[in-house]
Amino acid sequence: MATINFFLKYKKDPTAVYVRFKHGRKFDITKSTHKLISPKDWSGTKKAPHPRDENLKKLAISLKKLEKEIETSFNDTDISNIDSEWLETVIKKHNKDHSFKSDEGNKTVNDSIVENIQHLIDTAAVRPNSKGTLGLSTSRVNSYKNLLRIIKEYQGKKRLKVKDVDIQFGRKFLSWMLNRKKYAESYALKKIDDLKTVCREAQVNGLEVSTQLPKVKGGKSKNKYILYLTPEELKKIEETEFEQAYLLNAKKWLLLGCHIGQRVSDLLEITEENFVTRNGLEVIELKQKKTGSLATIPILPKTREIIAGGLPTKISSQNFNKYIKLVCKEAQINQYIEGSLIPKEEGKKTSNTEKRKVEGQYQKWKLITSHICRRTFATNNYGVIPTPLLMKITAHSTERMFLNYIGKNSFDYAEMMANLYKEQK
Repeated sequence: MATINFFLKYKKDPTAVYVRFKHGRKFDITKSTHKLISPKDWSGTKKAPHPRDENLKKLAISLKKLEKEIETSFNDTDISNIDSEWLETVIKKHNKDHSFKSDEGNKTVNDSIVENIQHLIDTAAVRPNSKGTLGLSTSRVNSYKNLLRIIKEYQGKKRLKVKDVDIQFGRKFLSWMLNRKKYAESYALKKIDDLKTVCREAQVNGLEVSTQLPKVKGGKSKNKYILYLTPEELKKIEETEFEQAYLLNAKKWLLLGCHIGQRVSDLLEITEENFVTRNGLEVIELKQKKTGSLATIPILPKTREIIAGGLPTKISSQNFNKYIKLVCKEAQINQYIEGSLIPKEEGKKTSNTEKRKVEGQYQKWKLITSHICRRTFATNNYGVIPTPLLMKITAHSTERMFLNYIGKNSFDYAEMMANLYKEQK
């Protein structure tokens, strides 16, 4: 008599449910059912899901049906055709509604949003990236992991499908993230974009998606707070003396960053090797980590002045973020401005998922982060250096993105035109 048992092979969350078919000594076949479950929801004793909610009950029923189908198929199939391919065919037939064959081989993925997000995460290493190579970045994978966590919380006991993502779904999901979870608008819109990417990927794999998917509202929000250091503030920082070596070093990195306009991931990696001479012109040449593009920045007199005593010493991005706040505090960059901060409560620890920024009036030094280098460079040089040249250095692909980044609008254009006209007269 044939025995059919279900079990979990791995401890990762979620993990696939496996089935083992055994008949006498001749047949002992194990295959994945392509059904996902959290290990904490599985009973090893009963070899079935704990019936804690409707989804788990449905999974238990589905596995029972699969067991019957395997048994029936075995009785109806010639003994010479009983092998691993036969069992895989029975499983595929059972899962034929709303499933597709992934690029991992025999694995099938159904139409649930959760499973399709997980599939994208699982195949991240072989996906093309913006640099033209394979492998999504760690930050990109983490972004999908956060989406997975959010969707699981949002759906609760329901089982949301990729075809459910239409305009109405987008509005409700966005409203839930903004009003219930208190996520920042930019973060919530980014999660909508990530979800649309997951759905488009599912569509490529043959799953049904809503015809309204392209119209679901995502995108970037307009920068609410444009934070940068003015030339006067940079001068105050430059003239402030520091006794502590680590603050003096951070000050040097900050000033250098504000004058060459690079992301902190590229700025803090600069060494003497990045300083080269091309056709008699001294430049800083580096390959930007995020875009993979080559940036060539001319070494201007102020840059030479900052590094006259040599480059600042190596520092982590975490310490850079922490120390430049202290640098700006010592330099009395302390006027109150509009911004948002995560409030610190004494004696209370919060996870990253619980942290929320609170808008209000804060001393400017408290709002300083490493991102201020690139934005300071872009803002202070807008209208001084031609915009296409600025964009080459800051690595913005469109002028619209660049202007949104520094918070410029049509009135700024009009004001610039008026000023140029006055200068010409």
